[in-house]
Amino acid sequence: MSLPNNITPYELGKLGEKFAIDYLKRSGYKIAQKGFRLFRGDIDIIAYDRKVLVFIEVKTRRGNRFGLPEESVHPSKQKKIRKIAQGFISLNKLEEEECRFDILALDYNENKGFKVTHFKDAF
Repeated sequence: MSLPNNITPYELGKLGEKFAIDYLKRSGYKIAQKGFRLFRGDIDIIAYDRKVLVFIEVKTRRGNRFGLPEESVHPSKQKKIRKIAQGFISLNKLEEEECRFDILALDYNENKGFKVTHFKDAF
């Protein structure tokens, strides 16, 4: 898969999220929701890994000029994701569910396409 050189970071991120959903489905995850928005933020993907409710942050990069994708999920971002997740849990009455937070780091290479590194229980 070759992407145009002038693709914006936003467009690359959206393609990464689509790729991430396909990856998760192939890995046996059941997608519950995409792009859940609350408290002026969002969680990219909410899914079930068997019985575990998983909140997934997807970070996509083309090269490491700005660091590794997973490095951008810093403590303040983690705190915001936790707050949004708590809102999702409360709104959906899922307080008894076991849950975790994952990061899907996607690195796009023109010759190889997307490379996925899946950090389970990342924070």
